[in-house]
Amino acid sequence: MGFLKTIGEIYRDAEDVDVGPNSNEFYLQANVKAPRMAGFLVKVFAWLLETPVFGSIMLYFLKRNNLIHKLVTFAELQESPLYVPLHYYEGGKEEENQSGASPREQVRQALACMGPPKPLYRFSRWTILDYSAAYNSKLITPTKVMERFLLAVEHSSTPSMQMSFFINFDAHDILRQATYSTHRYQQGEPLSVLDGVPIAIKDEIDCMPYPTTGGTKWMHKVRQCKDDAECVKRLRSCGAILVGKTNMHELGAGTSGINPHHGTTRNPYNIERIAGGSSSGSAAVVAAGLCPAALGVDGGGSVRMPAALCGVVGFKPSFGRVSHSGVLPLNWTVGMVGILAGTVEDALLVYAAISGPKSSHHSETGQPKPCFPLLKSPKPIPNIRLAKYEEWFNDCSDEIRVCCSRALAKLHHNYGWETIQVTIPEIEVMRLAHYVTIGSECTTSIAPQLEKLNKEELGWDARIALSVYGSFSSQEYLNAQRIRNRQLQFHKKIFSKADVIVTPTIGVTAYTIGNDTRQTGELDYINGAALVRYQIAGNFLGLPAITIPVGYDKYNLPIGLQFIGKPWDESLLIHLAFAMQALCISEYKKPEVFWDLLGN
Repeated sequence: MGFLKTIGEIYRDAEDVDVGPNSNEFYLQANVKAPRMAGFLVKVFAWLLETPVFGSIMLYFLKRNNLIHKLVTFAELQESPLYVPLHYYEGGKEEENQSGASPREQVRQALACMGPPKPLYRFSRWTILDYSAAYNSKLITPTKVMERFLLAVEHSSTPSMQMSFFINFDAHDILRQATYSTHRYQQGEPLSVLDGVPIAIKDEIDCMPYPTTGGTKWMHKVRQCKDDAECVKRLRSCGAILVGKTNMHELGAGTSGINPHHGTTRNPYNIERIAGGSSSGSAAVVAAGLCPAALGVDGGGSVRMPAALCGVVGFKPSFGRVSHSGVLPLNWTVGMVGILAGTVEDALLVYAAISGPKSSHHSETGQPKPCFPLLKSPKPIPNIRLAKYEEWFNDCSDEIRVCCSRALAKLHHNYGWETIQVTIPEIEVMRLAHYVTIGSECTTSIAPQLEKLNKEELGWDARIALSVYGSFSSQEYLNAQRIRNRQLQFHKKIFSKADVIVTPTIGVTAYTIGNDTRQTGELDYINGAALVRYQIAGNFLGLPAITIPVGYDKYNLPIGLQFIGKPWDESLLIHLAFAMQALCISEYKKPEVFWDLLGN
């Protein structure tokens, strides 16, 4: 199709691009040209894409019309490729508490950084410290809590609710863990503050005795789960009760959490709305009070996006901070294990447990030891500079823009933090380059299985996603990595001026689950682009990022604010999130679907 070849963008050298507030760089909104499809239309679209000739023509025009050809495929760039966003640690100021010990010791150190229990507000989720205090005071036992948990999960699966929180859970195994934990408390020897605390695991992470499906109905048949993932081993060593494998968007290839095989996870704030993807179940179980924390995997906002939609904290550490051993290799260079939690403090405790290289890998990795911020003092860090790109920040619904702007005003009024205006060039280019990267890595990872797989085993929306992913060429992948290098240079310039970048977490709040989606899934690239709008830098550039609930829209659907930090600067991010939470927590609202596992 040479006669239809698009003329590619010619990019200036990254060093010559201005990231200041008066830059002449143009903000390009997401150029999504695809109608929403579900039901029979999705099937027809999948069949057409899978036909040898017509499918190739359709894919060519899809990429052309959505500017992939102009901005990525045929682009002219000066930069060399950057394949892995693993940042060499250049050193920095000494943090309050630097660690590198065992998971239990790291949890102990993180706990020592925390202040006394906070007062009860009009709505508060039970925290990890609440569970530990209840067990130590003999008010309740882990066994009793897990019995309540199992009843709640059973209730959530009734026809009137159909929350679809879990893909797999084993009551016998859960009660076995609870029995051991109860005995340790009876002996006065809990392993850590996490002992007996229910924590759920996304079904993209190996956790015995469960198969790992990745949200499919075939993955576990071709890939056996033989051991816990490293992050799961660390939680288990701290005594956490691992309560099952949470639901997710099939292969992580979507933003809604609609899964035709295992059910659509519903948002506890409104069960007619999406929970978000791909870590949908992990976000929903935390929001609904079933667990104070859960693990997810964030390849394109897949932890932070559902966290914001479900009104909880979502934390994605720097690339390489948490071992990827035992996680489905669906996205090698953009996916990272992350944490969903009811509070920033709970996110910190789980982060302390799981951070660090694989236990058998003691070689120097070039990364600093984990640092834990002091959260005791009511006085936050002074002189914080928040980088804000006005046009990008405002590219969301009016309610989200107003809510997040009010949150920034609170930070300035209460702490004196300054918002500085910057320009982040080529954001839409970065989104498309990330899409090429995550798609290429996903199809390459499962290519041997796909060759033998009956397509009927795949969901219809996943079939379409894999058709698009499989169309990306080596030229597109290489140019995407050159764009990654370019974007990293832009962000380094911005971080020389500011401590963090601040954005809304999502461009829209949770939208309604269509009745036509449950068997086929859906294609909704417009809402999808709005949901991932602020997510990509964290994944593509390996930067740490955290989202905190800061308000609600007119339908009482949650809104999140996001901080994106410098590599390895998790300690500062947690501190800032904690300060933001302190200003908003008294206004948090109880979801429509909620269970009180510690109440009388």
